[in-house]
Amino acid sequence: MKKIRVVLAGNPNVGKTSLLNHLCGTALTIGNFPGVTVEKKEGRTIFQGYEIEFVDIPGIYTLEFYTSLDEKVAVDYLKQGDYDLILNVVESPKLERDLYLTLQLAQLKKPMVIALNMADEAEALGIKIDEARLSEILKVPVVKTVGRTGKGTNELLEAILSSHEKNLVHTLSRIPVQVVSGAEPLNFDYASLAQGLAKEVLRKRLINQRNISDFLDNLLLHPIFGIFFLFLIYYIVFKTVFDLSSPLVDFLDGFFSDFLGKGLSFLLSRSGLPDFLVHFFGSAVIGGVGTVLTFVPTVFLMFLFVTLLETSGYLPRVAFLMDRFTHRIGLHGHSIIPLLLGFGCNVPAILALRVLPDPKDRLIVMAMIPFMSCSARLVVFSFFTSLFFQNPVLIVFCLYMLGIFVAVLTGLILQKTLYKKELSHFVMDLPPYRLPSGKMLFRIVWLHLKSFLFRAGTIIFAISVVIWLLLNLPLGEKNLENTYAARVGKAISYIFAPLGLDDWRIGTSLIPAFLAREAIISTLGVIVEEEKEEKVEAFDWKSKAQEQGRRFVEALKKGLISLITPYPTFFSNEDKEEEEKQTIKERIKGLFQPPQALSFLVFILIYMSCMATLATIWKEAGKSYALLYFFYSLFLAYILSALTYQFSRIILT
Repeated sequence: MKKIRVVLAGNPNVGKTSLLNHLCGTALTIGNFPGVTVEKKEGRTIFQGYEIEFVDIPGIYTLEFYTSLDEKVAVDYLKQGDYDLILNVVESPKLERDLYLTLQLAQLKKPMVIALNMADEAEALGIKIDEARLSEILKVPVVKTVGRTGKGTNELLEAILSSHEKNLVHTLSRIPVQVVSGAEPLNFDYASLAQGLAKEVLRKRLINQRNISDFLDNLLLHPIFGIFFLFLIYYIVFKTVFDLSSPLVDFLDGFFSDFLGKGLSFLLSRSGLPDFLVHFFGSAVIGGVGTVLTFVPTVFLMFLFVTLLETSGYLPRVAFLMDRFTHRIGLHGHSIIPLLLGFGCNVPAILALRVLPDPKDRLIVMAMIPFMSCSARLVVFSFFTSLFFQNPVLIVFCLYMLGIFVAVLTGLILQKTLYKKELSHFVMDLPPYRLPSGKMLFRIVWLHLKSFLFRAGTIIFAISVVIWLLLNLPLGEKNLENTYAARVGKAISYIFAPLGLDDWRIGTSLIPAFLAREAIISTLGVIVEEEKEEKVEAFDWKSKAQEQGRRFVEALKKGLISLITPYPTFFSNEDKEEEEKQTIKERIKGLFQPPQALSFLVFILIYMSCMATLATIWKEAGKSYALLYFFYSLFLAYILSALTYQFSRIILT
């Protein structure tokens, strides 16, 4: 089968990735360019007997220079990379700006196709582009597309085949200097040519009324109201996530403990399997992995809202809004984007720092990102706050704010000591507000959720198996206090005594937490399952399934009622006490008092988020920086956790 390798090139935020998703469906892979950590998205599709490979490179504004590693890699790839055709993605409402790059790409002696993306937004703004005239002037195929919905993708594929088969290569003879590797400095005004070309193909009708984007910007970018709406939006996100997910989490907890766990034990015991295998599935699988999986609703909803904020165009506005605050620690607003990405996962957030042109900025923000509460921490936060506090959303919100405060303090210290620098300014091109298509939104959320499920099925499962083994060794030991796990926990318990965490079971859970934060819950789940008196009882699948169905409907009702309540009254401790069900969650609750739980959460928040984050910092900034940061975060976590325990013991008891 014949192959065509196509590179997607264009300005940042023109919808290249959205277009690529529709061109390739789910057949996307994400990797790095050779020798660097710059992300490269690749996909492939079969069309009319051709296998078309797509490479999505970072967005750039020009081939003349670069200001970041991302841009350097993209420019180098366009000039020297191995590809057959350029797919130049242009933002239709900003045609004149994007034509500046288009004219430079035309000089690379490669076949090219232009995708006039966001054509629907241009029409809504009264902008009409004569694509036939543009194609006639540039001598390349031009296709109108809508990356959000996939409109125009088939026409785009046909244009790619046509351009490749005809090997259409045209350069603009009026431009005397070609923009290729080793060329002399440009002596032609691309901006003037782009302006003239835009006038030739653009038709605009006058629209007098202010559009909704202007109205929203006046509110969301206001120096005072904008901050208010920022906190309001994130509070609403937290409240919605917790209100809708918490009853479902409780349902899943009971489902795994009372239904799946007992039912599986009953089946396995009747199948003739050895007792230790029955015990293994009940403790390690259900107690460990099952407990983590109860938080799928929380993780799903959080990623849903984070993705919605990213794709709607709001996050770039947060960067613009916060610029005056970040200037006080020597950073500009662009630094906000990686920090916000840290709320999803710290690792890609650190990798996103390559877009920052200043190396000092990258190191400062790199030290701040691990204090952003990632989705794994959210799982732990929601688990413990639901057990111990009347209004857990408020506690979780305060934990997030504490993380932000520590991050800002860290950035300020670094800027004033190790990385002194002059204030820098930046210009940001704000994308229009967009409502992403449901298909695209859930595809992105599924990728995140799949990663969480993969961790539960691999890392968390492996940790659960190791903990289970340590809780059952030496062989024949019946007293849990004498097992290897207990010995390790007791050996380090004195270290955590000032934090109120001197129980060996709690200390043991902190060890695998460095591999993955969710391992805290799985470890404690395995421990309390081991402590439970083992009884395999007869199991009526039909009646138990009917009971689970009733519980599921009741969970949905509770979530909807809590959602429409203007204040957070969910997760009532009184309701918990009425249930009197010894689920895994309730047994874990017996290990802590509220001051201990709060101290525990602060420690989890502050110290190095996970091994993957440390490894990424090590790779990006070197061994010395990574180790320095690790011990700094550990020391800070210990001090803040100890203070939290001492003060909360006075307040909460």
